[in-house]
Amino acid sequence: MSGSTGKHPFFSRKIFLKGAGAGIIFPFLPVSLSNPVSTVPSGNRMLLKGGTVLTMDEDIGDYEKADILIENGIIKEIAPSIETDTESVDASGHVIMPGFVDTHRHMWQGCIRNILPDGLLSDYVRVVLGQARPVFRPEDAAIGNLISALGAIDAGITTVLDWSHIGNSPAHTDAAIEGLKDSGIRAVYAYGSGDSTPVNRYPEDIHRLREKYFSSDDQLLSLALGAGINAAQWDLAREAGARISVHVNGTGDLLPLADRLGPDVTCIHCCNLLDEEWELLAATGTGVSISSPVEMIMGHGVPPIQQTLDYGILPSLSVDVETTVPGDMFTQMQSVFTLQRMQVLARERAGEENVPGLLTAKEVLRFATINGAIHNRLDQKTGSLTPGKQADMIMLSLEHVNIMPVNNLYGAVVSGMDRQNVEMVMIGGVIKKWQGKLVRDDLQSIKNRAIQSREGIFERAGIY
Repeated sequence: MSGSTGKHPFFSRKIFLKGAGAGIIFPFLPVSLSNPVSTVPSGNRMLLKGGTVLTMDEDIGDYEKADILIENGIIKEIAPSIETDTESVDASGHVIMPGFVDTHRHMWQGCIRNILPDGLLSDYVRVVLGQARPVFRPEDAAIGNLISALGAIDAGITTVLDWSHIGNSPAHTDAAIEGLKDSGIRAVYAYGSGDSTPVNRYPEDIHRLREKYFSSDDQLLSLALGAGINAAQWDLAREAGARISVHVNGTGDLLPLADRLGPDVTCIHCCNLLDEEWELLAATGTGVSISSPVEMIMGHGVPPIQQTLDYGILPSLSVDVETTVPGDMFTQMQSVFTLQRMQVLARERAGEENVPGLLTAKEVLRFATINGAIHNRLDQKTGSLTPGKQADMIMLSLEHVNIMPVNNLYGAVVSGMDRQNVEMVMIGGVIKKWQGKLVRDDLQSIKNRAIQSREGIFERAGIY
């Protein structure tokens, strides 16, 4: 990986690691996948050759060109060149990086995507929670989770926390979990409340769920509690060995739970917290999940990206509701990147001195990968390309016209790409998307189920 002279140098490893700050020049490399669409690699041992690798592991760094060896779903080795007699994929012309990690999405709403493109939070509460949720059947939750998860995979998201407040009954929660399992995504099922019904078993049913679905750590699905600001619920979650995910958007709401905050808690939104609450989050290592597009469109408040940075809290990103915003992480990254820089530059123009630093594209990419894995309590398994971790990774094509010619790699991923660049998605060593297409033969059947579900929901809820 030696450098060379000239106007467009082949950058050295040292220069490459400086990323956006160095204004690197990256030569365009033509895409070349060795296997046709009809042949998807599926062995227990696989070699990805010649890709540009962004590991998101600060100890390992990034590679202009490297090979990645995968064995039994685990990243075995990353090196400039690996010689081995095994099935290989030509990854030249691609960025290989960890899959994106979403820390908060209400996936049961998959069949009513885009229903409120102009909606405020009050509209969401009235229509989605007030009209639609009470008429959801278990099968609606199952297909909603399935298509939301498949949409996430298609966009390069390999891990998602499903904040599942469709717990109208145990049958609803079971169906939602089955939808996640069917998709093949890595997911944290955050068991949430639902409509008030005689058969609603929230939150005590978390013990049954733990025993039935989450007794092993050696699986794609793990357990959390989609909790309220409620000490008893947080205690119950910890008793069940579940992470805690909680919506927090009021002023002073967290103060009564100051002694229960900690690294196993992620607070969502946080747009209106007191300084005292930010101090508590920072002191206790509590996570913060930002859903910037939703927060701005629906009226939650100004997304608190600057507050998290001011208090030394590294945030994660989350889609929240597909009823109003797209289900990809490119939109999330671009939103927080633009917002933070706009706010800082406005303060600078107003004459303020000692303003905060501007976010870089590389920092934002960390929010969408390793930070999300930390907040989902899965950073020992995923979030970075680190030997020993699960092979959760994506290949992003550098061939598409939306980013050619590539002149800054982090800038291309964060500011220039979208889901069309996602050529390959791998979860636990299993390829879920290949040459730009989901690896499933039942998509038409899934579409038919989704339409039937949507029509029934609209009819029963009186939504026209």
